[in-house]
Amino acid sequence: MSLHVAERLIVAADYSPKKFGGIAGVEKQVLVLAKDLQGTGVYIKVNSILRAVGYSLIVKLHDLGVKVFADLKLIDISNTMGTDGELLAEFKPDILTVMCCAGIDGMHAVQKVIGGTTEVLGVTVLTSLNEEECQSIFTCSTKAGVLRFSRMAQLANLGGLILSPQEVEVVSKRFELTLSLNTPGIRPIWSLVEGDDQSRVLTPQKAIANGAKRIVMGRPIIEAGPNDKGLPQSPREAVDLTLKEIEAGLSS
Repeated sequence: MSLHVAERLIVAADYSPKKFGGIAGVEKQVLVLAKDLQGTGVYIKVNSILRAVGYSLIVKLHDLGVKVFADLKLIDISNTMGTDGELLAEFKPDILTVMCCAGIDGMHAVQKVIGGTTEVLGVTVLTSLNEEECQSIFTCSTKAGVLRFSRMAQLANLGGLILSPQEVEVVSKRFELTLSLNTPGIRPIWSLVEGDDQSRVLTPQKAIANGAKRIVMGRPIIEAGPNDKGLPQSPREAVDLTLKEIEAGLSS
């Protein structure tokens, strides 16, 4: 399925309750962001605040006309994951994440009950993990781990994967894997994030050129505001600049 350029960008609405006055303040800020990005066609990704305030936030975001990525990273026994899927099905998030390490049966249980209305993505190896940590946890390299989990997600009939931009190129060359590739760990050419906790990153242009279907960006967009450094002056402006980089990736 062909996507509009804006549908290739997922904006991570990750706000600290310490900075925004607790749960209510974070929810308000997420809705402010959604209003600012109305009409762009991008997705809004919510996770921690969704757990805090409940799935009704999905409805509020849909009412503002934005697509919703419920980044819940579900992991449990297959029966419980199936129940999670049934409960979420009532709210129809556009995208939902599960952890590949939950196993094929667990992933399939979610896909079976919600896959008709929601694209279910399997999280492979978290982009915050480096090679040493991946070896310690999964006893393999990040690339080997991503390929292992990708095959499991395909057997579970998921719609796609979450993986770092550095593994996108590797997986896209495996023609037996037909899942969509969606990648966090993206940093635009105009932004460097202090104290970055992502270990494996690329620019939007390079990630898309390597085969990513969608990219996920948070702080470079949501922290954009008035400045004298030549950076975007608002989240909306940051989105517009990022979409230009995505367009460049599509044409390269």
